[in-house]
Amino acid sequence: MLEDLATAASSPTEWPTAYPQGYAVVDVETTGLARDDRIISAAVYRLDARGEVQDHWYTTVNPERDPGPVWIHGLTSDVLEGAPLFTDIAEEFAARLDGRVLVAHNAVFDWQMIAREYARAEREAPVRQRLCTIALSKELGLPLPNHKLESLAAHFGVVQQRAHHALDDARVLAEAFRPSLRAAAAGGVRLPLHECRPLTEWADRPAPRIGQQAGGGYGSYRPSSWRPARKRPACPYPNPGRFEDGKPLKQGMRIAFSGDTSVERELLEDRAVEAGLHVATSLSRLTSLLVTNDPDSGTSKVVKARQFGTPVVDEAAFGQLLRDVEPASD
Repeated sequence: MLEDLATAASSPTEWPTAYPQGYAVVDVETTGLARDDRIISAAVYRLDARGEVQDHWYTTVNPERDPGPVWIHGLTSDVLEGAPLFTDIAEEFAARLDGRVLVAHNAVFDWQMIAREYARAEREAPVRQRLCTIALSKELGLPLPNHKLESLAAHFGVVQQRAHHALDDARVLAEAFRPSLRAAAAGGVRLPLHECRPLTEWADRPAPRIGQQAGGGYGSYRPSSWRPARKRPACPYPNPGRFEDGKPLKQGMRIAFSGDTSVERELLEDRAVEAGLHVATSLSRLTSLLVTNDPDSGTSKVVKARQFGTPVVDEAAFGQLLRDVEPASD
């Protein structure tokens, strides 16, 4: 199937009428991964219905706090101190997103960071749907060794110049998305579109200014209740059984979480769901894996995991496992 898609993808003569009319390929760099972390740079490549680049835009953003992992994104306090605030660029950013499907690599993360910034600014981001290029690559059955952006880029021969720079990451993704979109159109593949729910309220706790280190450190846990509870759709894959150390996760596995996490719990759950895993609210003998940073705690899930012999990994290990989830058996 993959070869057939690749052959037809160069110039599909018929375009699916149900496909979106435009896309906004987005990348944001942030001070961290938690609820109160901030965007420090953003880039948007606007594409037409067939994935052709129309224009691009980039800005740095003053997060009004410590910039976080400078060794990753390279944006120091000195650089960001003179950058515009998010409220200053919110209108321009919104104009770039308006009426388009937001496309990103691990799109749920970029969307949530954007939605939070707009909620802080007492506005709504004009985005109603998002498309994750990880999910699209799975739909297309691309033979990737993992789901990193660099692997997707290499597959399509796209050369990355500055990893973790928002503008270059967005460019790379736009160039990799175009052939992916054409392959999907040629094969009549249904695009993995997800609803985006804008936030309407926000309350920040006091945060350190630029040049001051956050008291909890980079990525520290902050409890939140910013998003209303919602019922997740049923996992479409059967449970293949328990996770085995040294082997990958497999779609359909039942994953439970216990205790505090450095990345917001719902973000971890969304990542798991988009990878094809079943997020369980309780632990039973059918649970494939328990994710906890405190395996010695006395929570009911940890106690049951000991009783049932359920495998346990910490959050960092789970994040690594999410990068390469094995497809469900046919």
